[in-house]
Amino acid sequence: MLPQQRRRALADFLRSRRDRLTPAEVGLPAGPRRRTPGLRREEIAQLSGVSITWYTWLEQARDISVSRQVLESLARELRLSPAERRHLFALADAAPPDEITDDDAGVPAALQRMVDALDPNPAYLLDANWDLVAWNRAEAALIGEPVMMADRNLIRLVFTEPRIRALLADWTGQARNLLAQYRADVAPRLGEPRIEALIAELRRNSPEFDRWWADQDIAEFSSNRRVFDHPRVGRLTFDYAKLSTMDATGTKLFACMPADGSTAEKLPQLVEEPLAGS
Repeated sequence: MLPQQRRRALADFLRSRRDRLTPAEVGLPAGPRRRTPGLRREEIAQLSGVSITWYTWLEQARDISVSRQVLESLARELRLSPAERRHLFALADAAPPDEITDDDAGVPAALQRMVDALDPNPAYLLDANWDLVAWNRAEAALIGEPVMMADRNLIRLVFTEPRIRALLADWTGQARNLLAQYRADVAPRLGEPRIEALIAELRRNSPEFDRWWADQDIAEFSSNRRVFDHPRVGRLTFDYAKLSTMDATGTKLFACMPADGSTAEKLPQLVEEPLAGS
């Protein structure tokens, strides 16, 4: 169990992060007569999938245990930065989730160099969990700098991040296709806590995910076209190609090649300046 001083620091940190969020930022109605500057305890408890009693005890520095899964959920719903996430896990005496990987060696240097060499064409690596684990400057300029994101899971970003939704010209078609690919890819791992927690969370927080997951659609990856409406350089059209790597189990390399002359001409400009807010 944590010492009292650490429990108090954890409680104070959670309360401070909760106070800085507004209902609009997490998709909740403001409602009348709000007496708190940010989210209420019951709101963050509901978003994180824990009971209001348990969360209240946590903010009261009670002597209770906190699982890694709950910490991950709290970090996500509180919109914590990478540094804040590490601090949260340190206060709870748990190893940060981004330091626990299936491959302790991380992304092989040769794969990172391959991704970097594809600039100014956007390129990125997904691990077996569909987390972004490597990307080049063009990809960061296209979607926003991933290292600044509280969470880098592609499926979660597509279904819960408003900026990604706004970027995709055909969000409905692309999101549904990605979900069908995800379902096919993780089918052998259904039942694993991490996969089941993500599915349950998205079914709870995204009406589209919940409806389409129930449809049972399956799709293998095939080279397809994605159209982006970028806030700085305008419309960009890419043909996506995927390579499965030999160096890291389950890792996939995606390269985005310009599908027309206009997109090719805009790529140097895309890389020169980062996307605002990234």
